[in-house]
Amino acid sequence: MNKINRTDLLIFIVSTELAGAVSALLSGGFVSYYYELVKPPFSPPGWVFPIVWAVLYALMGISAYMVYSSESSLRKPAMGIYIAQLAVNFSWSIIFFRFKLLNVAAVTTVILTVFVTAMIYCFSRIRKAAGFINIPYLLWSIFASYLAIGTAMLN
Repeated sequence: MNKINRTDLLIFIVSTELAGAVSALLSGGFVSYYYELVKPPFSPPGWVFPIVWAVLYALMGISAYMVYSSESSLRKPAMGIYIAQLAVNFSWSIIFFRFKLLNVAAVTTVILTVFVTAMIYCFSRIRKAAGFINIPYLLWSIFASYLAIGTAMLN
């Protein structure tokens, strides 16, 4: 592996965190809306989400840096999948909270889970660790799909 360029690593982490923050900002007043909804069993309290997402975005940024800094011929398609999943991720909060399109948001979480799975596969082919550190993201995406589908069905 190449020497770690701390500036590039920081740029990847911060830009990924920023994508999440801007999405949340564009989502509008989501806290009160979340508490108004009928939620499925095992729904965590609202304060859990920003903590989990902050960690997951940091892991995404780290893994993206690991792939980007590689010399693999698979780097470009893997980064394309990364950007695609980040775009789907970005759109979810806006679809769910701003537009209150619960069914569309449920479908979006399933699409996100497919993209996260593809990203892990692509990243793992370049660097095993880059794929492995996204396993929590995949598990959270599966859980988010359950929550979104359950919420759409109950509301």
